[in-house]
Amino acid sequence: MKYSMQVNILSKNLIKPSLPTPKHLENYKLSFFDQVADVAHLPLVLFYPHCDNNSKIDELEESLSRILTHLYPLAGRFAEDESSILCLDQGVTYIKATVNCKLDDFLQQANKDLDLALSFWPQGIMDVDDTNLFVTPVMVVQVTTFECGGLALSISHAHPAMDGFTTFKIIYEWAKVCKFGTPSKEINFMNFNLGTLFPYKDLTTILEPPVDEGKRTNSKLIARKFVFEEDAISRLRQKFDSTTGEGLGFKPSRVEMITALLWRSLIRPTTSSHFKRSIMSFPLNLRGKVATLPEISNSFGNLIIDIPIKFEHDDETKMESLHHIVKLIKESVQVIISKCVNATPDEIVSLVIDLYKDNYAGLEWGGDNEVVNFTCASLCRFPVQNTDFGWGKPSLMHFGSRHSQVFWLYDDTECEAGIVVQMDLEEKYMDKLACDQDIMDFAKF
Repeated sequence: MKYSMQVNILSKNLIKPSLPTPKHLENYKLSFFDQVADVAHLPLVLFYPHCDNNSKIDELEESLSRILTHLYPLAGRFAEDESSILCLDQGVTYIKATVNCKLDDFLQQANKDLDLALSFWPQGIMDVDDTNLFVTPVMVVQVTTFECGGLALSISHAHPAMDGFTTFKIIYEWAKVCKFGTPSKEINFMNFNLGTLFPYKDLTTILEPPVDEGKRTNSKLIARKFVFEEDAISRLRQKFDSTTGEGLGFKPSRVEMITALLWRSLIRPTTSSHFKRSIMSFPLNLRGKVATLPEISNSFGNLIIDIPIKFEHDDETKMESLHHIVKLIKESVQVIISKCVNATPDEIVSLVIDLYKDNYAGLEWGGDNEVVNFTCASLCRFPVQNTDFGWGKPSLMHFGSRHSQVFWLYDDTECEAGIVVQMDLEEKYMDKLACDQDIMDFAKF
């Protein structure tokens, strides 16, 4: 029987900065990276089991108001030409809700059906798409309380305003402001300089629309959680160490090993058919990786390069080898990092444009419907899983997208040496993964 629960909306308000935004900051210029970001609202849900203090919940609103004084674009609205955010303190949408179930019961059911977490996305976010995103608030928050204590905190952000790093940084710092009562004038953790360093461009003469609009799937995506515990990762590493004749020359990271294992399982044939041609997009956060631009280490906005890691048919024999896949991932990422480390802003923009033209807009890859696209988003070592508003760390996190097939990797909150993977996949790929012997040997699900 399908688990049933009902979320009831109690109120919807606008939370405005505690201090008015100065006149000279009222027009926040978006950057080139904002311009090329996916037109989507991206939700994140954090589930907290130990929150039963109403006064502490009320502090969420007050602390959000204080942090918006520093993060003034979040309380603004996109300008009509979509090249800037008008920061007139319009406010962040803040929704209060209740749900008619206990958190423990929900978590038990969510282990079987992670898509139950979709019920806790902020109200209306599922209806946001490229036709209405730019008239939707930049940020929407919903706080849903469970029976007998516990809550779900959901934050959704407009991707053309900021990337995952920015969102996770904001949530982590917001939690500290809430927990420790930091005054507005002492809140200062992000720079707002990307619109100057990477200015908005007229792309009509530079970029053609993608052949298949980023290969967004029209099929329904389902989510499932796979846990790679510390012992399983150690055994997986032994698999690399024990194979002779395929020396890597480097020690692969946990993310590289798990990504290689998952990718191989998804694209290798189940019958006598061939491996599928595939692109794995690997989002690279440029903060801290460009030696010529130290000022971007804490920049607000989008600053991601999607690195395409391509599997060709002529690599089939090698693709059975995890060593080959790990080397393919490592080398593809290192090539892009090496091009960026001493690059100027103009050179970085040119690199992004060339990658887009070669891998997403062209007929060979972007126009080939036989090419299977995945994205691997590693959130490991991001602070989001340590986000403590005063009632401990979250016991479950759920990442939103549902526009494309994504691996979301993050550190296991129960065992920091382990990794949890939320897989958003078409049902045929999810079934394939769940039946793969390698996945059953190393992952719990």
